[in-house]
Amino acid sequence: MNSQSEQQKQALIDDFGRRVDYVRLSVTDRCDFRCVYCMSEKMEFLPKQQVLTLEEIYNVAASFSDLGVKKIRLTGGEPLVRRGVMDLIREIGKLPVDLVITTNGSQLGHMAGDLKDAGVSRLNISLDSLQRDRFQRMTRSDKLDQVLAGIDAAREAGFERIKLNAVVMRGRNDDEVLDLVDFARDKQIDVSFIEEMPLGGITEHDRAEAYCSSDEVQQIIEQRYPLLATTERTAGPSRYFRMNDSDSRVGFISPHSHNFCSECNRVRVTVEGRLLLCLGNEHSVDLRKVMRANPGDRALLQQAIIDSMHLKPERHWFDLEDDEPQIIRFMNMTGG
Repeated sequence: MNSQSEQQKQALIDDFGRRVDYVRLSVTDRCDFRCVYCMSEKMEFLPKQQVLTLEEIYNVAASFSDLGVKKIRLTGGEPLVRRGVMDLIREIGKLPVDLVITTNGSQLGHMAGDLKDAGVSRLNISLDSLQRDRFQRMTRSDKLDQVLAGIDAAREAGFERIKLNAVVMRGRNDDEVLDLVDFARDKQIDVSFIEEMPLGGITEHDRAEAYCSSDEVQQIIEQRYPLLATTERTAGPSRYFRMNDSDSRVGFISPHSHNFCSECNRVRVTVEGRLLLCLGNEHSVDLRKVMRANPGDRALLQQAIIDSMHLKPERHWFDLEDDEPQIIRFMNMTGG
C-alpha cells in the first residue's frame, strides 16, 4: 500500500485526467518596464498588505513540491526587482524541483551568478526587439543595452539553458523575427515566439490588428532556416523546432492558433495569492486567505490546492474580435 506521502504525490489530477506538475509563482506585480502588451503605462500597483510575503510564497512553493510538482517558475512583473527575492530563491532552490525564472533581463548583469549559485537551472528572458528605439517604444524603457549585457552575464554564469521570449506584433516587430533568430544562434541560446494574449484592457493598440500567428512567424523563419519538428518539451506550452546547423531551438507559444489546453500541466499563483487554474479563465482559489486564517498550517494549504483541481477548466477561449478583453487582469498581475 502506498504511504500517505506517495498518495499525496498523485493528488494534483484535474477532472480531465491532466496531472499538474508545474506551477508559476508571481513574486511581484511591479516591473521596471511597461511593455505595451503587458500593462498600461500608468499602473496602480498592489498595496503591501495584499501582496504575499516572501515566507508565504515559500510556503506555497513547498506545498506544491510536497504534492508532486516538479517545476517551479518565478515570474512577475519583474521578479528580480522585489526586495529580498534572492533569499526566497535560495530557499526554493533547496526544494526537489526544477527552478526557473522568467525575467526581462534588466537585473541579470549583477544577479546572474548569484541566481545560478542559488539553484536556478534555466532562464527565460523577454526580448522583443534588438532596435533601441523600437525596444523603447515596446517596453517604454530605454534599457536595451542593459538587457543585452544581462544576457551575456547569464551565458557566462553557465545556466543549463537560456531562452529568449519574443511577443510578435504585426507592424511592430514582425520584421525582426529573423534578426532575433540570428541573435539566438549567435549567442547559442533558444528563442520562442509568442502570440499576444488578450489579458487586461489595452488601449495602446488594437490586438486583432497586431495579431501575428505562429504559423506566419514559422513561414518567415523557414525562408532562411528550415525547421525540424521535435518532441522536446520543457513542461511549458512551447512547441520546439531544430535547425540543421545550430544547437539553438526555436519555439512557438500559440494560445490562439494551436490551442495547447488538452495537455495543460500547469497552474499559476498571483502575488496576491490567487491560485489561477487557467490563464484564460477566472477560476481561482484564495490561498492567501487560507494561509492568513491558518498560519503555519501547511496541511490545510495543501488540501486547498488539492481541492482546487476540480475547478480547472477544460480549456480557455480567446477571441481577438471581442472589443472587451475576456480577462480584465493585466499580465503583470497574472504572472508572466
